[in-house]
Amino acid sequence: MMSLVSAALLTGAGAPPSAPAPADDPFVWLEDWTGPRAMQWVEAENKATLAAFQNDPRYAGYYKDALAIASAKDRIAMPMLIHGRVYNFWRDADHPQGIWRYTSPTDYATDAPHWTTVLDLDALSKAEGKKWVWKGANILDPEERLALLNLSDGGEDAVTLREFDLQTGQFVKGGFDIPKSKQNEGWLDKDSILIARDWGADQQGGSMTKSGYPFVVKILKRGEPLSAAKEVYRGEASDQVGTFPMILSDGSGNRAAFLYRGVTFFGNETYLVTDGAVKKLPLPTKSQLQGMVEGQVLIQTSEEWTSGGVTVPSGSLAAVPLATLQSGEVLKPQILFAPNARQSIDGVAATKGHVILSINDNVRGRVQILTPSATGWTSKPVTLPDNATISIASASDKDDKAYLAVAGFLAPTTLWAMDAADPRPVQVKAMPARFDAAGLVVEQFEATSTDGTKIPYFIVHKKGMTPDGSTPTIMTAYGGFEVPMTPSYAAITGKLWLERGNSFVLANIRGGGEFGPAWHEAGLKTRRQIIYDDFAAVAQDIFARKLSSPKKFGIYGGSNGGLLMGVEFNQHPDLWNGVVIQVPLLDMIRYEQIAAGASWVDEYGSVSVPAEKAFLEKISPYANIRKGVKYPTPYIWTTTKDDRVGPQHARKFAARLKDYGIPYHFYEDTAGGHSGDADIEQGARLQAMQMVYFSQRLEGK
Repeated sequence: MMSLVSAALLTGAGAPPSAPAPADDPFVWLEDWTGPRAMQWVEAENKATLAAFQNDPRYAGYYKDALAIASAKDRIAMPMLIHGRVYNFWRDADHPQGIWRYTSPTDYATDAPHWTTVLDLDALSKAEGKKWVWKGANILDPEERLALLNLSDGGEDAVTLREFDLQTGQFVKGGFDIPKSKQNEGWLDKDSILIARDWGADQQGGSMTKSGYPFVVKILKRGEPLSAAKEVYRGEASDQVGTFPMILSDGSGNRAAFLYRGVTFFGNETYLVTDGAVKKLPLPTKSQLQGMVEGQVLIQTSEEWTSGGVTVPSGSLAAVPLATLQSGEVLKPQILFAPNARQSIDGVAATKGHVILSINDNVRGRVQILTPSATGWTSKPVTLPDNATISIASASDKDDKAYLAVAGFLAPTTLWAMDAADPRPVQVKAMPARFDAAGLVVEQFEATSTDGTKIPYFIVHKKGMTPDGSTPTIMTAYGGFEVPMTPSYAAITGKLWLERGNSFVLANIRGGGEFGPAWHEAGLKTRRQIIYDDFAAVAQDIFARKLSSPKKFGIYGGSNGGLLMGVEFNQHPDLWNGVVIQVPLLDMIRYEQIAAGASWVDEYGSVSVPAEKAFLEKISPYANIRKGVKYPTPYIWTTTKDDRVGPQHARKFAARLKDYGIPYHFYEDTAGGHSGDADIEQGARLQAMQMVYFSQRLEGK
């Protein structure tokens, strides 16, 4: 799940149950995350699955191609604009865990930039006996010399924080070095940080919510032990998410510290921190701070907001003066962008004097430049390639420079440099094609769901394909948490699947963010069945057009998309011949008890609410496997290091299938966290195994 924080208490939900597992759950022992018995079971399952896939004659070629693509040295080195330099985190065959490096903007624009390495994670891991995974850097502004590096051992969400000097390229001797925890931090100044983490128990109890996130924020000063940190705010242990600091600054010298208290996943209380004091702000619960420019704080809303006589529509971007937030005067927001029914905000970035706004317009990318003035805000469209996904790769508030990434299903990613003050983008990088797309086309169709709503989807297929249902096809979707699924250049899928004459489908089902908050909210909690109906409707539309058929059709999805796969596996076993269930939620009766599950009650509901419990019992994949049903043989994979969803769901689902005599494949990688990204070899291995599975199921042995 994405680490969004939000608010609006669930009326009457109460705390999730902490009772023992029900007597009819014989596989609760597999919830013991790294227990010896559970890991012995994993080892035996892995051995069988590795033999089934890696002994397939196609595996070696798939793995070789996937690894070559993932480690290619002519990939685009995606930029981070820091202190007038272009930084980049890079992995390849020589640096499987990665290096952090920099060059100048002028050199970056050349075909072969000269990079200076500032941190080598492979060397650091070897020296310290860890498997450090890069989780980002928090840069101190305005000097942009000091950074707090977020390093994870093996890919967990829990990280170690270590202070790093970008000028010397060394860890700061005697600097901040904060042990592992799920934690978030923000620089107050060069000698103090705001930090939320696991502080252990004190007289008021613990400091972590049931979902495993911190709710106590303290100020930690340089040289002090954690025990000396001063508390500035305490949320509640009953909060579904936690409390997190955030620092906003702009190119005009304005700077302010905020706190998000995630009472629920989609609703947050927002606080302003001044001189150690905390003040709650009158902002909508479903809103996020997105930056600041010329003293104007940018606010993205996911609900209608009325203040000072102004009504801001749901899904909009608005601005309010920082000075007004500080003074406590009535807010009168200015609306910078309000979407129509087929639009949604994809990204927001502040430069020194402008705002770059990327949107989805009927699942196609668009960019606007928003500019403040004495008379209000103006908007200017930016000309970029059409029928593509456009994302903001990097921007700086020290000037108006930015980079935009553009990609499509068949168009390799390109990178465009732009000055927001004069928005005429220039292409500076282009990734070489990784597969032969000459004979392929992209089409967009709409399926009709059970309530009559039109559900768009994209299909990539051979030009001139005979519509007789014989084409092997794989489809994916996500359907949750207001996360949009948009066209992208999936090089490995193209090389391993599309080049073989097969098809790929991306379904824009409800629950996602393709069309804004309403598209998401249509499938919340007990309304969630419509998400699963949408997905099935897309498949049925494909079959009606004879673009594929159930025997040749496979589906895959991860995380919340893994839950989607589990539900579809149960509800429509006749529609698919292959189902890949990745790092999934599957036991929806006990999900609140596993890993960070309690944080997602806002999305799924809680078993402590009778109506929601009844619905979860009805759709829970683990609870609804039935003996005697002819299911397609699924492939379920997860990772031991996943401390967000956890491997427990996947284990128990596979164990129940085995108990019922239903064929399956199960694999649990021992590193990589929720995203399976410990190193490039792991990613290539997981991709190759998945494609072997689909080849076996849909193309034949």
